[in-house]
Amino acid sequence: MDSVTQIALGAAVGGAVAGRQAGWRAFAWGAVAGTMPDLDTFYDYGSPVDNFTWHRGYTHSLIIQTVVAPVVAWPIWRLQRIGDTSYPRWLALVWLVFITHALLDTSTIYGTQLLLPLSDYPFGLGSIFIIDPLYTLPLIIGAVVAVRLRHDWPRARRWNIAGLAIATLYLAWTVGAQQWMEQRARAAIAEQGLPVERMMATPTALNSVLWRIIAVGEDTHWEALQPIGSDQPIRFRAYERRPELLESMADHYPVRRLQHFTKGFYTVEQRAGDVVISDLRMGQVGFYAFAYRVGTVDDSGRPKPIPDRRYHFQRPPLLTGMTDLYNCALGRPTRAVHCLTPGAD
Repeated sequence: MDSVTQIALGAAVGGAVAGRQAGWRAFAWGAVAGTMPDLDTFYDYGSPVDNFTWHRGYTHSLIIQTVVAPVVAWPIWRLQRIGDTSYPRWLALVWLVFITHALLDTSTIYGTQLLLPLSDYPFGLGSIFIIDPLYTLPLIIGAVVAVRLRHDWPRARRWNIAGLAIATLYLAWTVGAQQWMEQRARAAIAEQGLPVERMMATPTALNSVLWRIIAVGEDTHWEALQPIGSDQPIRFRAYERRPELLESMADHYPVRRLQHFTKGFYTVEQRAGDVVISDLRMGQVGFYAFAYRVGTVDDSGRPKPIPDRRYHFQRPPLLTGMTDLYNCALGRPTRAVHCLTPGAD
């Protein structure tokens, strides 16, 4: 999730663990610990693909977090000798904030490597968008009111717990909505006889109402937009996928790493002589958030590997893009370059 959400979650968890003993300091240290795992964004792993696929890596591992938490909690305890706030309580605060940070990130589609160094599998449920105000606002309101009421801890605690509870219930709602949407998508795929190997549904930006369905076959991928609760049939649009461009680069590290990290939800294109792999899970057709040049086509027409480079699609402004997505889903005229619903573009 975004940094604001992780800070808000860390503050709320910190307040729940040690608010009675440490007051506002528990919320403050929880907010600090809540953003610490994302400091890996400032580390250069050596290549664009590695920077993409190793984010949410070791700093998000439940194993590493459990090892590091005592080290982080120790100086906090030494600095904050307040009342009966013991070292074990500060340790519990830091560990729980770290763990909830990683688990919340796992609810998004990006991929969180929870089990490093034992496994680099990127867990990603994809039930919530990386920024969702309906999840974040209850946490902020609950924590802010609790800090203001810190001298009346019973009332402060109720506000903080209410914020955590509402946010958690909303997260549960997104999981249920995703399961409902995927069930409908599987039925539509079977009815239409699409040769699909893998399928997923994930919400579009800033909401859990409009969902994007992605299905991948051998040389084709399909996409559709569907509002939650709609009784309209799901209408997929097919797009070419060219895995043959990777045949001569099967052992090229960026190719193997992207195939692993995307869990097969990728497409391959030839763009101006370059072989480009795009992560289908984030963005939309024509505006993928993560795409990488991994090869070039020589004079003989044979793709050959090159050092990976980020490929940037030209994206519309966020508000324009969101408006176009809803118009596409509802079959209205739109300025979007690609609508996923047939007949809407």
